[in-house]
Amino acid sequence: MATNAERKEHPISMRLPEADIAMIDRAAGLRGRSRTDFVREAAVRAAEDVLMDNRLIRMSAEGFADFMAILSGPAVPVPEMVDLAKRPAPWEPGYVTKA
Repeated sequence: MATNAERKEHPISMRLPEADIAMIDRAAGLRGRSRTDFVREAAVRAAEDVLMDNRLIRMSAEGFADFMAILSGPAVPVPEMVDLAKRPAPWEPGYVTKA
């Protein structure tokens, strides 16, 4: 039988209140997933979010100066975004859906 190290899979054990388990089971059921799959996916997604929020971007002093100059300069309007900003929001009068 293969050990966990050989399979590259490692078990995680948690103690959770019954209410948390019930909520997780309900959500997993709505997604058509097992509790294990649902919790694994949620944990990995949360870990990715944290890592992406704390990502370090390295650049040279010259690159940083160029980056800051671009940010400090005037904004260049994007015609499509200007048109979009002028349209009424879906909850405003005059909104028309495009088919």
